[in-house]
Amino acid sequence: MNRPAILPSFLYRCAFAALVIAACIATLSGCRRSEPDEPPVATPSFSISRERVAIGSPVKLTYSFEVAPEASIDGDYWVFVHVLDPDGERLWTDDHQPPTPTSQWKPGETIEYTRTVFVPNYPYIGEAVVRLGLYSQQTGRRLTLSGNQASRREYIVGRFRLVPQSENIFLIDKAGWHPAEVAVDNPAMEWKWTARRAVISFRNPRQDATLYLEYDARADQFRPPQQATIRARDAEIAIFVADARDRTLLTFPISAAELGDDEMAELSIEVDRTFRPGGGDTRELGIRVFHVFVEPVS
Repeated sequence: MNRPAILPSFLYRCAFAALVIAACIATLSGCRRSEPDEPPVATPSFSISRERVAIGSPVKLTYSFEVAPEASIDGDYWVFVHVLDPDGERLWTDDHQPPTPTSQWKPGETIEYTRTVFVPNYPYIGEAVVRLGLYSQQTGRRLTLSGNQASRREYIVGRFRLVPQSENIFLIDKAGWHPAEVAVDNPAMEWKWTARRAVISFRNPRQDATLYLEYDARADQFRPPQQATIRARDAEIAIFVADARDRTLLTFPISAAELGDDEMAELSIEVDRTFRPGGGDTRELGIRVFHVFVEPVS
């Protein structure tokens, strides 16, 4: 006797479901209308100085943008770069402003530049995927590019392989280094201050090498700026003016003869003057070092 009452209830539920589906379709259509398709402003590409990159090592990243013939970019956009594992988990970023601001990019030209970055000490070994895009820091808007789009205006441009840090030359802080410090707002940003003379020791590669030194200095403390000297044993490798207020990467060639024949080699960073921070901090500080790295020349 109660069975006829089931049909109206069933029809009611069907009608309600249809209304929900229609509302969702309308909402999605509205979203599509709010983010209309736009012609691509450029075709990006990417290359890396080597396909196997050890954790903690420096590597050269080359970015290229072939600007579309009819492109018109309405401001200065940043390049966002995401390095991810194959599952899409972000390993690190290399967001930056291109050397030539995007507002100055001309239709039909190619913008190309190279950046040297240090691979963060992230606990992952394996394939890494590089995605990039152009975005506005003010509005968050992303520009359309031509390429393999992985998600919302984020494009796959390259792959490389991360290998263990053990493939690098291991450096030992022998003397003249203050304890490591970490930025409060960025745990990935770490540095060490030198004293007047800071020494590193490492197993001698017995071949020509390159010293990478990323540093900054308290140029406001000195008139004229500090002078820094790099030495291998007693040989003077280089002298530079330590006047960088922002993080600056320097490279210095070192010959096998300068490293000597001993099992262990040493390099020192010496400054002509130091300062004390004050406020109860009595340390004698030279320059602030973010990265120091020795790479054999292959």
